[in-house]
Amino acid sequence: MAKHTFSNESTFRKFLEQGKEDEFHSLFDNAVQEARREFGKAHGIYIGGKEVREGSTITEKSPINGEIIGTFQRANREQAKKAIKAAKDASHSWSATSYKDRARMFNKAADTFSKHKFNISAILSYENGKSRYESVGEVDEAIDFLRYYSNELIINKGFARKTMMEESKSKVGAGFQGAPSARKESVTIRMVPYGVFGVIAPFNFPVSISTGMSSGAMITGNTVVFKPSSTDNMTMLTGLKIYECFKEAGIPDGVFNYITGPGSEIGDELVVNKDVAGIAFTGSRTIGLGMMVKAYGANTPKAFIVEMGGKNPAIVSRYADMDDAVTGVASAAFGFDGQKCSACSRVYVHESIKEQFISKLIEKARGFKIGNPLEKDVYIGPLIGEKAYATYKDAVERAKASGRVLYGGKIVNTGLNGYYVEPTIIEVRSDNELMKKELFVPILAVQGYKEFADAITEANSIEYGLTAGLYSKNTKEIRAFESAIEAGTAYINRDTSATTGAIVGLHTFVGWKGSSIGGKGSGSKYYLPQFMREQSMSLTK
Repeated sequence: MAKHTFSNESTFRKFLEQGKEDEFHSLFDNAVQEARREFGKAHGIYIGGKEVREGSTITEKSPINGEIIGTFQRANREQAKKAIKAAKDASHSWSATSYKDRARMFNKAADTFSKHKFNISAILSYENGKSRYESVGEVDEAIDFLRYYSNELIINKGFARKTMMEESKSKVGAGFQGAPSARKESVTIRMVPYGVFGVIAPFNFPVSISTGMSSGAMITGNTVVFKPSSTDNMTMLTGLKIYECFKEAGIPDGVFNYITGPGSEIGDELVVNKDVAGIAFTGSRTIGLGMMVKAYGANTPKAFIVEMGGKNPAIVSRYADMDDAVTGVASAAFGFDGQKCSACSRVYVHESIKEQFISKLIEKARGFKIGNPLEKDVYIGPLIGEKAYATYKDAVERAKASGRVLYGGKIVNTGLNGYYVEPTIIEVRSDNELMKKELFVPILAVQGYKEFADAITEANSIEYGLTAGLYSKNTKEIRAFESAIEAGTAYINRDTSATTGAIVGLHTFVGWKGSSIGGKGSGSKYYLPQFMREQSMSLTK
């Protein structure tokens, strides 16, 4: 296994740079047909490496057209307890596995994901409505997480180190803090896994975030009970593919357990069960904080590694490159229908260029093709479901009542059985709830500003602090943004996206303020230690 090296998967970029774009599309189109042949089947849960089918089921349908993807188990609390027990039973032998062997297995898992990437990507597009570019990019990110964390484990030698204090020629009759010893003291400082982690995944990045959280837990010696999104916004088949890839890569039975069912039972059991030592969760702030309150209130304290969304701002200065700003803001706001925790939902534009910016932004949004995301020229697919559409419709009506809808706001008739809507640009007051609440739909609020300091103040004015962007060629403004912006992940003059698209190994993806617990980011060298406890073991000879 190669050491100290890491490179990103970057599938589409590699095909494009090699002049093989047609081959990329052919591979994806073939994978779509392959994926459809699997649809409609019944699937079980996997506990301790064994498939379990009992009780009621859940039917998963594609948001694209309502096509049935498959039926899955609606597991209950008792089955969750069995999965937790299986993970606990596997915990001792897995934690005792050398870090080099664990890293080797997860590098193999990366190869396995890479082998199946187009199939997984096609299923992903069916499950949550992402375009082929977004889906392949997400599977690439999952592969990157696996390789990056394997590399970090090797570089840091399993996060263990040794220290030593030499004996002293002096000797004292009684000990005290700092007393000299006539014997040599050696200390091993190591990171010890917690035990069982519950991993609760979101619908919007069901491959990359699920794989990132799960591999972070497992590669550091913990075992996992994994629950994909299984209620309103279902992404259970990609979750099963993750299980199958880990199984194919040789992850031992019981180390990764796959269970589908409602959060009210499965998620709740993971939160309150005393045998679960940690929770890794990505989702809403309300649910994230609620889990912590419930766990500690039930006297079952545990480690929480939680990312809880954002209401992400971009600032467009009068010194900006207008084309870069328009492309970056539109991509961040409307890519995947704004259903990303990092999506740009607020943009502050200097008043001298505001009207020009809005005009170009509308032109850009109008050019995005809306429809079946399986088609290669479609940029915007369906909303994930009825609740998302209700949120969109309500927000548009409130914007009309208290401000202006500058563009969009309507449902789009695509001829498909799904919720397809226009990217929407609004203008409301700073104190409007639409400027503060995470909506998770393609709605972008635009405001003007006079002084750059005022734009920074507005950008920082809410409880979230996940991502932020700036477009300016003015060095003074760039320095002010760097020193004052309250966001864990910030981009300056990024033409591809104002606030989205963190790349493993290049950026760390982390939230501040109400966007996360712990302030350590995924795809970062500080991520893995969160899954372990530090222990100092001293031996005096």
